[in-house]
Amino acid sequence: MARTLVDNLRQQIHGAREFIDGTMADVTPEQAQWQPPGNANPIGAQYAHVLTSEDGIINGLFQQKPPLFASSHAGRAGFNPPPPAPREGETGLPDWHEWAQNVEVDLPQLREYAQAVRAKTDSYLDSLTDADLDTEISHPVAGDTTVGYMLNVAVLNNTHWHCGEISCLKGVQGGKGYPV
Repeated sequence: MARTLVDNLRQQIHGAREFIDGTMADVTPEQAQWQPPGNANPIGAQYAHVLTSEDGIINGLFQQKPPLFASSHAGRAGFNPPPPAPREGETGLPDWHEWAQNVEVDLPQLREYAQAVRAKTDSYLDSLTDADLDTEISHPVAGDTTVGYMLNVAVLNNTHWHCGEISCLKGVQGGKGYPV
């Protein structure tokens, strides 16, 4: 059976999840909250950002529903306060760095939230056809774009990018970065 574009994207997203989960597997609460020097953000904030981005893209942008961290997982997503939301009519991201410097994370809750986000993403991916990847949407940062582009950049690549930052931050603290 021929693989579809959606099948390939699903496989890549699952691979990125395995890699970030492996990287996060031995992170301690102290490592997650450690404030790195300079402009880098803590591990816990990086991980929460990956998850809230996926949640916001899949549930908020694509399905026009509240993200899980503001609905079924409100108050129990593993981070406090919630990330800043884009303001209506504004382009660009809100000040994520300020939030990241101050957010408190609960790793077990964050991991449970991750599973809920991923289940919603998987369900959404199961509903897609290759033609759906060309559906045009508007995003406050990316502008006018497509579902496929946002899945590639805001879900898949964002996971890889922040996994690299997490790996580096673990190494700076004396831990092993990537799980390989």
